[in-house]
Amino acid sequence: MATMTACGVGSTPHGELAQDKRTLKSCSPSAPPAADIHLDLSGSSNSKSIAEERLATVEEIVRTTAICSGRLRVVVFSSSSAAATTLFDEPLVLRGATDNARLKRVPTVVDDVMTKIRAAYEPAVAGLKGKGSDISSQYRLAGEWANQVGGGYQLRLVILTDGFQTVGVDLYKAPLTGQKAAALAARTTVPKLTGASVTVAGLGRVAGSPPPSTVVEGLVAFYDALCKKSSAANCLSVTDYAAAGR
Repeated sequence: MATMTACGVGSTPHGELAQDKRTLKSCSPSAPPAADIHLDLSGSSNSKSIAEERLATVEEIVRTTAICSGRLRVVVFSSSSAAATTLFDEPLVLRGATDNARLKRVPTVVDDVMTKIRAAYEPAVAGLKGKGSDISSQYRLAGEWANQVGGGYQLRLVILTDGFQTVGVDLYKAPLTGQKAAALAARTTVPKLTGASVTVAGLGRVAGSPPPSTVVEGLVAFYDALCKKSSAANCLSVTDYAAAGR
């Protein structure tokens, strides 16, 4: 989904620049990323530590998106597509005459973007209505946004959530088998996201006691099936975004 900063690489300015150069080489020259990040603020994963983990992931994606001259949107949501608030929605542009000059601006751009996102985060949390979680509706929002930004980008949808949808589909019930997960996904409406990359990360990561591994495996199977139904080019459903990216 995104080139991540490996452990220790970003500990010095020289190390960061070397990593950023590797990221730049991986960028698509024809289709920069339209990174669309959705943060689930439902009560089951409402904790300070989980929020900070997710914001750290957002920062990593901001860095990659900036290096690849992409566009970034960050949304928080709860019980429906209507119960969603946009924290940031802008193209990320690095100015400079050479690659090195542009890459040296990366830390400043990332800091500026994260300052805006963090400033908008708490007011958005306070203003969200509804206590449930409608995760599947975020696919529709992502599809609508991708149409708005135009076909010159590749949609990279990242949903940071514990995976426990409560609206329309109740995933708090007994663990899903692969067959039941596929059947449930088949009955869930999602738009076509042809060519997109979709990552659903944080599955099973809740504020209280962690769910059994069988429950998490069922969540992974469901979101894998839901992604495939959307016709996305790449699907990744994981418990830990950072581990998946390294």
